[in-house]
Amino acid sequence: MARVVKLCDTILIFMLNIKKQDNPFVIKGKVGSVKNFCLMKREGDSFFVSGFNEQLRSGIEDKKIFIAFWAIIFFMLIIVMRLFWLQVVAGDKYDFVAEGNRIRVSTVLAERGIIYDRFNRPMVENIPSTALYFIPADLPDKRDVRKELALTLAQIIHLDENEILGLFEKSNIAQYGPELIKKNLEHEEVVLLNVFDDKLPSVKLVSETRRSYLEKSGLAHVLGYIGKINEQEIDIHKDDGYNINSVIGKDGIEFFYESALKGKDGKQEMEVDAFGKTKKILNEVKAISGSNVFLSIDFDLQQKLTENLAVAIKNSGTKAGGVAIALDPQSGEILAMVSLPDFDNNFFSAGISQQAYDNYLVNQSRPLFNRAISGIYPPGSTFKPIVAIAALEEGLINEDKTFLSTGGVAVKSWFFPDWKYGGHGRVNVVRAIAESVNTFFYYIGGGYSDFDGLGVDRITAYAKEFNLGSSLGIDLPGEAKGFLPSKEWKKEEKGEDWYIGDTYHLSIGQGDILVTPLQIANYICAIANGGTLYRPHLIKGIRRRNAENATDDIDDYAIRKNFIRNENIEIVKKGLRQAVVSGSAKSLNSLPVQVAGKTGTAQVGGGQNSHAWFVGFAPYQSPRIVVLILIENGGEGSSVAASVFGEVVEWYFN
Repeated sequence: MARVVKLCDTILIFMLNIKKQDNPFVIKGKVGSVKNFCLMKREGDSFFVSGFNEQLRSGIEDKKIFIAFWAIIFFMLIIVMRLFWLQVVAGDKYDFVAEGNRIRVSTVLAERGIIYDRFNRPMVENIPSTALYFIPADLPDKRDVRKELALTLAQIIHLDENEILGLFEKSNIAQYGPELIKKNLEHEEVVLLNVFDDKLPSVKLVSETRRSYLEKSGLAHVLGYIGKINEQEIDIHKDDGYNINSVIGKDGIEFFYESALKGKDGKQEMEVDAFGKTKKILNEVKAISGSNVFLSIDFDLQQKLTENLAVAIKNSGTKAGGVAIALDPQSGEILAMVSLPDFDNNFFSAGISQQAYDNYLVNQSRPLFNRAISGIYPPGSTFKPIVAIAALEEGLINEDKTFLSTGGVAVKSWFFPDWKYGGHGRVNVVRAIAESVNTFFYYIGGGYSDFDGLGVDRITAYAKEFNLGSSLGIDLPGEAKGFLPSKEWKKEEKGEDWYIGDTYHLSIGQGDILVTPLQIANYICAIANGGTLYRPHLIKGIRRRNAENATDDIDDYAIRKNFIRNENIEIVKKGLRQAVVSGSAKSLNSLPVQVAGKTGTAQVGGGQNSHAWFVGFAPYQSPRIVVLILIENGGEGSSVAASVFGEVVEWYFN
């Protein structure tokens, strides 16, 4: 109301002043005293000049005077109305804008949750760090001054001057939100920035935390890493409180449990000076730290598997990589998961350079690739137990049914060999699994002479029961499905019919079938525990900060139960036990605990060595652990892969 009264007084004084002003066209004083002046008399619209009797028309018509007068009044009214709008109607708005030049609101990043192993040991921590930001709206107006600022900062924080200047130029100068210049500043850099703070307009230091991961732990692919959010991620999470300076999980557990680990950012209202420097804190909403995540990982077992697998890969002479997985067959919990080669998560959390990232991408050994869940391989003989179960379930064989192995099977001009020259003699399903007899699986898979085998459709149907050819739903990104071939697929993709030779190859885990290492380990778990297929998982619980108990929303991880008759599972388990007692893995029979397992040697073609597989469980009677070892191009699974299994199991039970 005070503004209205003040404005009315201003308008009134303005109008009075107009009335008091003298008319510049009125001549005061005596006519005679004015030189070169002719007296005129007006009659109507005409003037008569004294002494000349000459009529002169009026130069200004009344109508035009009228229009000019009201035009002036009209424009004055517009000015008055505008003044009224600015001072009264929109006054609060512009007061707010002016106040905004003094009061700022900034985001306080929430501290990220910690990731623990199954024994509550932290596998990652948050290290205090300092980052340097600038406020675009507080940048100096003159470019040469901005350039000088960029040069000064470049000398302090060891960045290229043009890089900093580029950040300035690309920013929105009307923006009051901070934009990042550099994270994880060195102590000396922070000291110098504080010393020269009053000479560095628009820049500010912010206390943050840096994610620090355990080095050489083999956990790179499990834990993943965090990084600065990109535009696409901002669009996806636009309603979740992220901004351009947020960090976000990019891979692994950090990615999958982002919503739990992130927490909720706080707000800080500050009073700043003309240079954008904080003078005092006016108000603050505290950030809420992210929840802690507890995994099923046994850190000691993870390290042991990593060390032994690395030695085996080196000794095998392969330039590729390998996988080691340990599962609890009674729950589906993942006790350890190793994919080699791997990478250092800390490079990413510290802010990896584009050049360093590109080097990872072009590295032929693919260290960023999680072979355990994303790699797909022919399973070789590790697939044979599924074929045996299918034949038992379908009633094609029983434990006593035998076939004669003489070294291979001939079909017309084609010969499908056994791995042992001269064959294995007469064998049943238990011995066929133990000695990995190809001939037996050719027979039950594809049939021979007057014996009808399973055929491709029934083999793949049972493989699907164990979730081969589909993702298992592990709580990590990037899981592959694998592949199960079919007659229809071959006709469509290759333009060829399906032959009995294709079924023979499938029956021994060769041909076009592809699986992930996790799929093989998981299906062996179902055999070890008596017939329950679990969804393998890493999570044990999620606990909010200061809460007493960890909670997990999912109670039952079982995918399928009792889908195979118990007596048939026991027959296959006998075969897996005999593989250790007298078969292809008898080198493991001296272990202090009874174990069972299956070797695999998967041919890959192209002149490369075969992939070496071994998967087994222990103890045999009451299994507590399933361990899978895969060494790419490692040769015979019975030697290199089985030896890693033996070393780890012996260590684990001692």
